[in-house]
Amino acid sequence: MASLGRHPGTPAIMASENHSPGLVVRGLGKKYPQSNRPVFEDISFNLERDGRLAILGRNGQGKSTLIKILGGVLKQSAGCIKWDMTSSWPIGFGGGFQGSLTGLDNIRFLARIYKKDYHEIIELVDEFAELGPALKKPVKQYSAGMRARLAFGLSLAIEFDCYLVDELVAVGDARFQRKCQEELFERRAHRAFLMASHDLAMIKQNCDRALIVEAGRAKMFADIEEAVDIYSWLRS
Repeated sequence: MASLGRHPGTPAIMASENHSPGLVVRGLGKKYPQSNRPVFEDISFNLERDGRLAILGRNGQGKSTLIKILGGVLKQSAGCIKWDMTSSWPIGFGGGFQGSLTGLDNIRFLARIYKKDYHEIIELVDEFAELGPALKKPVKQYSAGMRARLAFGLSLAIEFDCYLVDELVAVGDARFQRKCQEELFERRAHRAFLMASHDLAMIKQNCDRALIVEAGRAKMFADIEEAVDIYSWLRS
């Protein structure tokens, strides 16, 4: 198996004199009880408040697991995470919705949690997600794509300092994918991102660093072109 070697990720961007990083991760590890091997271990990095970090790795290496841990969906087995900016839930992850409630009821619940105006949030989500009458149906009846649209719409309706993205732009037709990219990468160009994706063209266009996860270890690359080249080699 191709390996990056036993090099723990190290902070590639240090805090400037004017502000501290918005996210600090130290010694992060994840191991499931039924497995003899960790998914990954000893991952450390900083993310600035305007940082664009790609999470690269072959299928099964732990990209989505890392995103879910950072988003609070999963619990890490080791290490610590310190957020000093608001973060979205993993965009595209629909597991946080209450399936027996309608889309509208889920939106109402989240609006209360984040202390946002319910009617304003409904309007924004409805306009973006394009779910129409489906918002009045229980979320358990939604397809994976519909859940992703709802999650994405809510993530954009409730503004965050940092967005966690896991292949969401693969959802929907070409027009909707373009709409997603405009909302995330153009209209929110000043926000931070952590993005797991196999779309290398999008990674190179929108990210300035990359963390490659391979064989349970991770390494940070400050040069996005170098990271993409190495990741392409690992996939070949």
